[in-house]
Amino acid sequence: MRSVMIIAAVLVGGGTVMANMADKMSSTPPAAPRPAIKVASLQDAPAQAGIRSVSIPRDGRGHFQTDARIDGQRIGVMIDTGASMLALNETSAARIGVRPSRADYTARVTTANGTVKGARTTIPMVDVGGLIVRDVDAMVLPDEALSENLLGLSFLSKLKRFEYAGGKMLLEQ
Repeated sequence: MRSVMIIAAVLVGGGTVMANMADKMSSTPPAAPRPAIKVASLQDAPAQAGIRSVSIPRDGRGHFQTDARIDGQRIGVMIDTGASMLALNETSAARIGVRPSRADYTARVTTANGTVKGARTTIPMVDVGGLIVRDVDAMVLPDEALSENLLGLSFLSKLKRFEYAGGKMLLEQ
């Protein structure tokens, strides 16, 4: 498990570098911070009836910031295809009622800021622009180790697809 967490941390860093490179290579101007996401039902296309999608533009730093609704609370997240799971800082986790005890911090997580201990949990439901994913594996990290919540593969892999195109992140269910 330690190796998986180290690889996940390396992928998080790589994803950030790739987003910055994509931002420099694209001529699309960056979007305003925490942009509103565009939710579209693709029922116009007969072959894809019932498919829902969310389009999230890049922010000024080249990242994909949006809000997720977890347990009725809006939590700001950054889409991170290099993160293995949903990662919440302690403050955000507490807002949704997840308050791990110190004894729950047993997972070693390597981040850009070094190695920290995290607490594993499962979030019953995460809603991003109407795309609902249930039973999402998550990690709670100390506030000082995680300034922004990350929406990683434990959410993204349960979607039909996700892709970066035209300066936007497209999530489809």
